[in-house]
Amino acid sequence: MKTLAKTATAATVGAALCLSLAACGNKASSAKSSDTQTLELQFVPTNNDGSMQAKAKPFGDYLSKKLDRKVHVTLATDYTTIVEAMKSGKVDIGIMPPAAYVQARQAKAAKAILTSELGAYDRTTGKPIEGKLRDSFKGEVLVRADSSIHSLTDLKGKKIATLSPASASGYIYPVAEMKKAGVDPTTASTLTTVNDIPSAMTAVLEGQQDACFVFEGARNVFASKFSDKDLFKDLRVLYLTKGDIPNDAIAVNPSMDASLQDKVKQAFLGMPKDKEGAEAMAMWGHKGYVPANEKNYDTIEQYLKLAAD
Repeated sequence: MKTLAKTATAATVGAALCLSLAACGNKASSAKSSDTQTLELQFVPTNNDGSMQAKAKPFGDYLSKKLDRKVHVTLATDYTTIVEAMKSGKVDIGIMPPAAYVQARQAKAAKAILTSELGAYDRTTGKPIEGKLRDSFKGEVLVRADSSIHSLTDLKGKKIATLSPASASGYIYPVAEMKKAGVDPTTASTLTTVNDIPSAMTAVLEGQQDACFVFEGARNVFASKFSDKDLFKDLRVLYLTKGDIPNDAIAVNPSMDASLQDKVKQAFLGMPKDKEGAEAMAMWGHKGYVPANEKNYDTIEQYLKLAAD
């Protein structure tokens, strides 16, 4: 009996040990599978001329090396596409315009780990300030230099080129502040949605639109697209939004492992330090990254509500 008891006990322990080892083996296999799983990154291109698509793969290759796993990069067709992609879990990392990020955050589908830094502009001349960076910017309303429009209220009854209603500077902030000024552009003006900022500025330059909503510094950023024009002579800043708009968010799926979140964070923080990283950042005009402060994005929720009312 004693021998049988010992045998039974040994068998039980052995079986338990086998189960334990099997579980460990499955766990290790699962972890390995997770570690090698492709990460999906998506961003919204600053223009739709096709040049961004060619840069997506080199950027994916760059991040793949930094994160030691494959990163597949795709372009969102518009601001709402990236929000839906984050909500559906199809995208792990999003380089997100501020309003799009807030909408994804409201759905608990995105968590900002970094905010981008952009070059600062002199708000009198519109020219870049050498060596100065900002983590926020203004919305800008542009008109032709010879336009008779000199205030937001003068935009009543005018034609305005806008970006998507999900764009902070291209729609939300200027619409909200026009409403504050007593003019509701959604009813008192004619709003036309265009695909990108160069298209918006072209429409104003050619007289098809009276004004356009863009981001601060847009004339500098897209000057090369207008080789036959001097955007500083031909376009005038009618208005800069009073509200500050936080820069793009580098956001991850909230369910992402904390250690992987940190690796992604460190990869972006290191981008200004090498040539490939700096070239990638130039796609969005990013100059650097700082830890994200969620409070900075809260104001967008207030503007979203005002613009939609």
